[in-house]
Amino acid sequence: METVQISVTVNGKLYERSVEPRHLLSDFLRHDLGLTGTHVGCEHGVCGMCTILLDGQTARSCLTFAVQADGATISTVESLGTPQHMHPLQAAFWEKHGLQCGYCTPAMLLTAKELLDANPNPTREEIREAMSANLCRCTGYQTIVDAVESAASAMQGGA
Repeated sequence: METVQISVTVNGKLYERSVEPRHLLSDFLRHDLGLTGTHVGCEHGVCGMCTILLDGQTARSCLTFAVQADGATISTVESLGTPQHMHPLQAAFWEKHGLQCGYCTPAMLLTAKELLDANPNPTREEIREAMSANLCRCTGYQTIVDAVESAASAMQGGA
């Protein structure tokens, strides 16, 4: 099988690998790099579970070939924080019960990060609009919106 050499920076670490041209980025992250925080749901780009940040913009990793990410900078949920040092978004999701079953949480966190990076003080409607890109099967959008709003306040020095 033909392979292509790629070079990507994932969560601040440079990786150089040979991949098959049709190898999905979600599979590359999960299976080749062991970054299992990126979840796969529908595999059609509809549910948003595979959301990552590709050069700072959200992208569906199940719709992206790994070779398309050659030279890119990727952030997965593993880049945000640790249980001992949570990112304000992670802390807010925990505090506001935005986690529920947790399957959509990595995608929600990265979508919220993109939103807050571009708009540090979004309205609740802007948060709802941004988060609508990801499906939560637990239907807990209210607590997710509360968490993003709380994180935005905390990141600006609020309580």
